[in-house]
Amino acid sequence: MRAVLQRVAQASVTVGGHMVGSIGPGVCVLVGITHDDTPDDMEYMARKILGLRVFDDESGAPWKRSVQDCALDILCVSQFTLYAKTTKGSKPDFHQAMKSHQSRQFFDDFVDLLGRMYSPDRIQTGEFGAMMQVALVNDGPVTLELDSRRFAYTHDSADKQARLAKQAAKEQRRSQFAPAKVDTPLR
Repeated sequence: MRAVLQRVAQASVTVGGHMVGSIGPGVCVLVGITHDDTPDDMEYMARKILGLRVFDDESGAPWKRSVQDCALDILCVSQFTLYAKTTKGSKPDFHQAMKSHQSRQFFDDFVDLLGRMYSPDRIQTGEFGAMMQVALVNDGPVTLELDSRRFAYTHDSADKQARLAKQAAKEQRRSQFAPAKVDTPLR
């Protein structure tokens, strides 16, 4: 899962001229779902959104409190375009996004999980699959990119490269100090 979280003074979603969701102070979260997301990705993302400290504390010290700590609202908007690939040509490729019929249920389950972990009356959404107009007043501005697998991708790749480099260096040291093998014919 991917998300773009924005700290907002207010945010709303309008579909066909009708407001379908709105919040006051809190966070607006654009949520992207890929074809192989699992409930683990969903739980990671919900915990991250609820726990990120993007608000000031009572004394004005920054980055001390989360949306949950402050009892503020969350506006979640489904955003399949977060999985667009733009490396080839000029038309975005959305093949990494989960198909619509699956992602609708996944998104609904995600919003339900957020509500169970926090407070259902504090969660607002847009209208899945609709052409939406999202209006917001970004507070800060604070905008953060979240990815439920970013750490796994970079961590696994970096670990693998480090292990391979360490192994190669070890083999090189061994070859420098190992006696040369001499093949002697059997008698």
